[in-house]
Order: sequence, then C-alpha cells, then structure tokens
Amino acid sequence: MISVNGENFVIDSGPDFRQQMLQHNVKTLRAVVFTHEHKDHVAGMDDVRAFNYREQRDMEIFCTERVLEALKREFSYVFAHEKYPGIPEINVNLIGKDQFKLPGGPWLQPIEVMHYRMPVLGFRVGDFAYVTDAKTISDQEMVKLKGVKIIIVNALRVSNHISHFNLEEALEFIQKVNPKKAYLTHISHLFGTHEEITAMLPEGVSVAYDGLEIHFAYNREI
Repeated sequence: MISVNGENFVIDSGPDFRQQMLQHNVKTLRAVVFTHEHKDHVAGMDDVRAFNYREQRDMEIFCTERVLEALKREFSYVFAHEKYPGIPEINVNLIGKDQFKLPGGPWLQPIEVMHYRMPVLGFRVGDFAYVTDAKTISDQEMVKLKGVKIIIVNALRVSNHISHFNLEEALEFIQKVNPKKAYLTHISHLFGTHEEITAMLPEGVSVAYDGLEIHFAYNREI
C-alpha cells in the first residue's frame, strides 16, 4: 500500500486483500492499481465493496486494457448491464506506459517488464519503485529506474524459473538499478526461511515481510 497526503492506494488485490486491509486497520482506500491479470494479483477485487459502503464512492481502478478484459471475465457481475445490489462499484481508468496521477495522490510511472511472454507493469513513485513478476526488462524501461533509491523486486527462488527472477537474476537487476536499499518479494516456499535467505544476500538487500513500512521521498518529477 502507498500512503501519500493522507490518501491510501494499493497495488494489486490478491486473495488475502481483505485480510491485509483488516490486519493493518485500513479505513480508507482511494484506488487499486493492477500490475497484471494473474489470479494472485486480482482475486481480492470483490472486497473493495466494503470501502464502497464505508466511503460512499466508487473505487478507482487503474489497469491496462488487457487486465480489464481479465477483470470482466473474472468478475462479470461487476460489469453486468443490470447490476445486482451490493456488488463492487468501480470506476475504470485505463493506463499504459505513460505517467498517470492517482486521485488525490501521487504520479506513478509504469515500468513494463516481461513475465515470460506476458507484459507486467511495475511502478515508480518518487525515488521508490516496485517491480513484481519480472523475468526480463528492456534497456528502454530500465532508464525509468534511474535515480531510484529504494526498490522492491521479485525473487522467486534460487534455481532458475521460466517467468520470474531467481536470486541471481534479481541481484543482477538490483546492481544495475543501484539503489541504496533493495527488498526481495514474491518469494516461494522453495527459497528457504527468512534467515536462510538473508544469509545469501549482499549488504543493502533484505527480505521483505508482512507489515514492512518504507519511507521515501516523493515529488512530481520522475
């Protein structure tokens, strides 16, 4: 979750979206931004209805055309012409590779990475960046990460994987970005325990964990 100027925004709504919001006592949520359409990143969208009720407004959704088509398949009732009472109320904002502004919040710079053959969007806000489900990234998109000081990036496991960075690839990517601090996320059970992974990491790289809070500098220009 990104919190700027008193407004909260989440990137993706996984299967445990509701639990996360309750666990962290999130009372207000302005928007959901989707990286891609895989189930582990969209499954919790139905639970935005609690915020619809509490805040009496539509939930702003930001996604690509491709993700929108997947949401229409997964949550057809949300997009039905005749809507059933109590369904999630959303307002869709289509995004691409250009910067866009979140309502009442910051500007985000999308960063396209490839999840095997599927395009996925990472996002940069100020000097912070979040990149998930990446296997490759073009030189053109790497330029968008210039000057990033803090980054969160996927590292599925030690051994190679067809659609995710393994540890070696994630560390190479981090070295190219050259942030002051990096965190690994999207870690599988095949990687080992927190302590085991930490023992493999160089200085400046840590394992992300539930409840981690990161403070970063934000301004309009990226």
